[in-house]
Amino acid sequence: MDRTELADFLRRCRTRLTPADVGLSPGARRRTPGLRREEVARLAGMSTDHYTRIEQARGSRPSRQMLAAVARALRLTDDERDHVFHLAGEEPSRDRTPTDHVRPGLLLLLDRLTDVPAQVVSDRGDILAQNAMAKALHGDASAPGAEPNVVRRFFMDPSARELFPAEDHDRAARTAVADLRATLGRRPDDARLRALVRLLRARSEEFSALWDTHEVAVRQAAVKRFLHPVVGLLELDCEVLLSPEHDQRLTVHTARPGSESHERLELLRVVGLQDLTRG
Repeated sequence: MDRTELADFLRRCRTRLTPADVGLSPGARRRTPGLRREEVARLAGMSTDHYTRIEQARGSRPSRQMLAAVARALRLTDDERDHVFHLAGEEPSRDRTPTDHVRPGLLLLLDRLTDVPAQVVSDRGDILAQNAMAKALHGDASAPGAEPNVVRRFFMDPSARELFPAEDHDRAARTAVADLRATLGRRPDDARLRALVRLLRARSEEFSALWDTHEVAVRQAAVKRFLHPVVGLLELDCEVLLSPEHDQRLTVHTARPGSESHERLELLRVVGLQDLTRG
C-alpha cells in the first residue's frame, strides 16, 4: 500500500469537486476549493476521522468496500477507481460486469432529481446510491445497521413489508424472485449471486418455494404502491433505466400531476427531507 500516493490522489480528487457536483448545498464561503473531508466521508458512509486518516497517510488499510465507497463519493472514473485500488495494494476487479461502481454521470443525474425518489440498484438487488427523496421513501440504505439489499430485506425482514399494501406482497415477491432468476441465468458463475440465493433459500420458505417455480422476468416499468408511515398511501409510476451492461438500474418513482399521490409525494419531499436534515 502506497499511503503517500493514495493520500495525495484522494486530496486532489476532492479539491476538483464542488458541492453542486455531488448534490450538496454550497453553504458558507469556502476558504479552499473543493469538498470538505467531512462531506466526502458523509457521501461515502464513513466517519470523518477514518477518511481524514486515509488522506493523512496514516491509519489502517481501507477495505475494498471502503475504497469503492470513496470512489463513488469522489465521482471517480473506472480508471481512477482502479488506480485507487492499486495504490491501496488491492487488485481491482477485471470483470467489468457486474460492478458496484456507479458511473459519475449516473450519480450526477441522481443528484439532479431532487423532487422524486430515485436510486441506483444492482441486478443482485444491492442499493448502490440514493437521492434524498429515495431515502425518505425507502429508508437510508447506508445508515448503520441498514440492510442494503432489497431482496434480502423483503424476504428476511418482516417489517420491510409494512411499506407495501398487504394485497401487493405476493406480486412483489414473485417479481423479485423472477428477476433474480433472470440475473442468475445471465451470470451462472457469479459467486456473490449464488451465495445470495443460497442464503435466501435457507432463511425464507416463501423465497425457496417461489424459486422452485422457475419463473423468469426482468424488472420493467410498473405502477407501485407504498404505505409510507407519514404521508400515507402513494401510487407511483416506476421507471427503470438500465446501464449499458444491464447490471445496474436507475429506478425513478413519479406521481401523476394533480393526483392525491402527487400531493403526498410533495409532502414527503418537505417532511422527509426535514427529517434527514435533523438526522
